[in-house]
Amino acid sequence: MQTQIERRHAEPAARRIGSILNSPAWLNLLYVPALVLFAVFIFYPFARGIEISFTNWDGYSQEYRWIGAGNYKRMLTDPDIANVIKNTLIYGVGSTLFQNIVGLAYALFLNQSIRTRGLARTIIYLPVIISPLIMGYIWYFFFQYRGGALNDIILLFQNDPVNLLGDPGINVWIITFVNTYQFLGIAMVIYLAGLQVIPKDYYEAATIDGANGFAKFFHVTWPLLAPSVTVAVVLNLIGGLKLFDVVTAMTNGGPGYASASLSTLMYQLYFARQDAGYAASMGNLMFVIITVISISILFILRRREVGQ
Repeated sequence: MQTQIERRHAEPAARRIGSILNSPAWLNLLYVPALVLFAVFIFYPFARGIEISFTNWDGYSQEYRWIGAGNYKRMLTDPDIANVIKNTLIYGVGSTLFQNIVGLAYALFLNQSIRTRGLARTIIYLPVIISPLIMGYIWYFFFQYRGGALNDIILLFQNDPVNLLGDPGINVWIITFVNTYQFLGIAMVIYLAGLQVIPKDYYEAATIDGANGFAKFFHVTWPLLAPSVTVAVVLNLIGGLKLFDVVTAMTNGGPGYASASLSTLMYQLYFARQDAGYAASMGNLMFVIITVISISILFILRRREVGQ
């Protein structure tokens, strides 16, 4: 009897607790831990970076002086900035272009019924899981001036090795190639996922209408891959614009700053030249460039999706 009375009292309490847990106000509290983590590890460092960019802090001293927009004015007269921004755009736009073209070609090929397509997909994606710094050193030992694998082959045909990583006109494109090679697997996987959700009925209808392979691609595959193109392009673009590891491993931004990106220049300013205030302003410039370019490309590609 007592158990039945306790059960009758417990049921309304359970309903009240359930109604509280399901209320919008309670559900909003679940965002609090994520917001706290965001504030501590993202918003606060970002705000501090903006503050430091207006000082002459060296990165180590307890004392520093407020200099206003001095670091930003300095960027306007810095002879290295224009070339570094150009390199950053080559790494971002160039890698994105090559990664998506080659990744789409691989996806189209491996979306067919091929016996070893699982193995091929694994091999193509495998470089993605390797640390970019390690990947950079692997290719450095291939291209290096003395003892590099490529120069060992060249010396079989001529007497002098070729200093490819020391040539400012070539080393930027070598780094772009290495970054493309490592991360084209991401684009391939995204495009494979997009290809596999396209209904086969569309291809059958196109075949009945007499469309050949190119017509099917341009009138069926390409329009329906628009969401995949958006994701792949934006991800690859952001990764390329903030490229750091491969540049550091292969050239360390040299010779001079000939192959430096904004990320590597910011690193060298802080740790090698102890110029944290200028490095912070460089970081803010990189943030603005990546944000403006990425949002612009995202807006254009999203409009293409809606227009299909």
